[in-house]
Amino acid sequence: MIGEGIITKEPVIRIRDLVAKYGELTVLDGISVDIYPGEITVILGGSGCGKTTMLKNMLRLYEPAAGSVTFWGEETLTMGENEFYEVLKRTGMLFQNGALLNSISVYENISIPLEMHTNLSRKVIDRIIRVKLDLVGLGNAIHRLPSELSGGMKKRASLARALAMDPQILFCDEPSAGLDPVTSESLDTLILNLKHQLKMTIVIVTHELASIHRIADKIIFLDGGKMLFNGSLEGAKRAGISQIDHFFEVGRF
Repeated sequence: MIGEGIITKEPVIRIRDLVAKYGELTVLDGISVDIYPGEITVILGGSGCGKTTMLKNMLRLYEPAAGSVTFWGEETLTMGENEFYEVLKRTGMLFQNGALLNSISVYENISIPLEMHTNLSRKVIDRIIRVKLDLVGLGNAIHRLPSELSGGMKKRASLARALAMDPQILFCDEPSAGLDPVTSESLDTLILNLKHQLKMTIVIVTHELASIHRIADKIIFLDGGKMLFNGSLEGAKRAGISQIDHFFEVGRF
């Protein structure tokens, strides 16, 4: 694996020798990487390389077969459920399909994490929801059902829900999937604004080349269960790694 640069600040996430399996199939084999605060790190690579698997193992949606994952210096893989729950409350997740509940309004969807994880009054919850929707440019859709929203609006509503608890780290799985180029660019601009306004650390899985060029501070390139590169986009293009060159030349995933 090729890397670059000298980093002086402490990582918010440190992964060492991560192994992920589905049964006997090894999907990730010995991944080690640091993710630093205030940056957008994009995980990319060919189809089936383990991008989403890496994200889900970091968050223990799947339990890693081996390795170490620390958040803010704390080892999470050996934590009990309640202790890890406190770590997760400092993160937000934007799922690929948005994962909105279709039978309830945008307002009610965003209120779910606030009702589940806080003791805030309804007045305060109401204020938070309105602030988050305004932040993603969706204030006028507060009482709409998800079925009444366009694809881009659904992603923004899901993003507002992911931001409800003021996370320090935001995880996004294919945020631009299914969006037209104009809507995708608008979502990328929003993500960049959130990084700057809220000083957020953002980890994104995507195969969209235009998005990668717009938003990535660092990239992690996976291939065949291994990490081939960890560093800047410009560095990846200069690295002379055939799989990376092919990825950017033909735009395949």
